[in-house]
Amino acid sequence: MATGRTTRNASASVSFRASKYLRDERDIAAYIEAMLEDGNAHVVPVALRTVADAVGGMAALAERTGLSRETLYRTLSDKGNPRLDTLAAILHAFGLRISVAPVPKRARRVRTPTAGGAGPSWQDLR
Repeated sequence: MATGRTTRNASASVSFRASKYLRDERDIAAYIEAMLEDGNAHVVPVALRTVADAVGGMAALAERTGLSRETLYRTLSDKGNPRLDTLAAILHAFGLRISVAPVPKRARRVRTPTAGGAGPSWQDLR
């Protein structure tokens, strides 16, 4: 009995670009908030760079913030560490602002010194 070919060739995959889905301030705020909830500070500059792509690129962001493109590229690189005033300027350009909200008690953690001087560690507050 002859068998036929039953599978199809896979179509070429296309890389996901989050910036295509960031259409307004609400989308941008939700995206940045999700990145912040992750707890990894290294994703913040990358998330801001993604938003910059969504709103017209680094040149447009430089014009909106008054910061140079070089400063923005450096600040929003994988190893970037934005200063608070730079972060506030970038968020303002996106129509956002920094705010602070309480963390639910079940999710709170504090840094405590460890025995043996190994440096601070995180401890759950429950």
